[in-house]
Amino acid sequence: MAQKESQQNKINELTALYEISQAISGGFDLRQALDKTLAVLSSRLGMNRGTVALLNRLSGEIEIETSLGLTETEKKRGRYRLGEGITGTVVSTGEPMVVPSIGKEPLFLNKTKSRGDLLKKDVSFICVPIKAGEEVAGALSVDRLFSPEVSFAEDVRLLQTIASIIGQAVKIHKMLDDERSKLVAEKERLQADLVTKYNIGNIIGNSKSMHQVFAMIAQVAKSNATVLIRGESGTGKELVASAIHYGSLRAQKPFVKVNCSAIPETLIESELFGHEKGAFTGAADAKPGRFELANGGTIFLDEIGDLNTSIQVKLLRVLQEKEFERVGGVRTIKSNLRIIAATNRNLEEMIRDGRFREDLYYRLNVFPLYLPALRERKTDILLLAEHFLEKFSRENGKEIRRITTPAIDMLMSYHWPGNVRELENCVERAVLLCNGPAIHSYHLPPTLQTAEASSSGEDLSLADAVENFETDLIIDALKATRGNVRKAAAHLKSTQRILGYKIAKYGIDPRKYG
Repeated sequence: MAQKESQQNKINELTALYEISQAISGGFDLRQALDKTLAVLSSRLGMNRGTVALLNRLSGEIEIETSLGLTETEKKRGRYRLGEGITGTVVSTGEPMVVPSIGKEPLFLNKTKSRGDLLKKDVSFICVPIKAGEEVAGALSVDRLFSPEVSFAEDVRLLQTIASIIGQAVKIHKMLDDERSKLVAEKERLQADLVTKYNIGNIIGNSKSMHQVFAMIAQVAKSNATVLIRGESGTGKELVASAIHYGSLRAQKPFVKVNCSAIPETLIESELFGHEKGAFTGAADAKPGRFELANGGTIFLDEIGDLNTSIQVKLLRVLQEKEFERVGGVRTIKSNLRIIAATNRNLEEMIRDGRFREDLYYRLNVFPLYLPALRERKTDILLLAEHFLEKFSRENGKEIRRITTPAIDMLMSYHWPGNVRELENCVERAVLLCNGPAIHSYHLPPTLQTAEASSSGEDLSLADAVENFETDLIIDALKATRGNVRKAAAHLKSTQRILGYKIAKYGIDPRKYG
């Protein structure tokens, strides 16, 4: 009979261990797994009023994470300092403790005040440490009705095994929580970087026309109005759209950019509105479109003038009704987003030719914003060039401090058909070619050095060209040495006598650069 009962106990133990292992490894919710563990201890092994208490590293207190048979109020009362009571002692020492009769043990504090009359009965209390690696993370404790047949050694062994399983789960969940916290912190940092990067103050420009643009961005950013950005290619329409979004109340929500001219006509509808599985050949799975991905935030439709008329109709519905269907779908999807559109095309002319819908134009043109071409704001050229010089010098590990006067003259006289983007490319090229402290005219691309790009339209003789080049080099050296002729000569790897002769010959006054 005793042998049969012993076998049954072994079966119960193995079953309990299996069920607990399944509960802890079966999900990502630690509390649910611990609740299941305590329930198994009660139903399979007769261990009641179980608790799992974990050490809070910030407060230094041991707090009940989950329990069986305790109310929320009782759980909140069950807080222990290291070394306090049985639970605090177990966590502090890392060794298990057994109390054969809780009513006779002074260390048993009954902080939860949940046992009442049980203190007068023969109720045993077993507490074992929960270890996560080398650290003690908390304690597992249970009540057990005292019986001479009960082997506390067996109970402790079993609970230590279970506590070891719990410890591994606690360790894994702590790692996941730490990783999650890092990801959240990184997301917040990147979000803050985006807001800083696309702040209106980071758009370079001090001309009157750009001040008007800044004022309009500030006016419209906080609203939900649809914005239509007009301007030539390369004027910075995407940068302005970003500044509007990150200056709006939707700054923490998605900002989805779509270049309408870069997506083939056969795919544009699916890209914008998404598609259902089997909607067309190759649609193996359902896919959300850009409008769905931008829900709650902003969608930027660049080159809006390149959309065909059938897509224009669907876009008009999104603007009017704030809803659409996926390709091949029947479910209407509501959208809460802001639309910012941009184009370098003459939409009015396209309307006359029947290539752009007039009703869509008026829906998009709620708040028009025009970006001037770079040739219309000449005073910003030098500001932009110096900004790009600093940026690319830093990226390429070079110490290029300035742009020479002849090079500035060439930049100022060029008509810049590619606008700011072309200027950026020119400065990047110049930085890559330059091995000295300053950008010279010969570092600039040939397009700026031909025809009217030069500051002088006349043909120069070889002697005149050499004179201009030498003058440029000497002035640069004097600027770099603050008018010190001796240092300038050393800078140019020449002698003070030769440099003095050249200075007199070309009529250069070193005092101007002191």
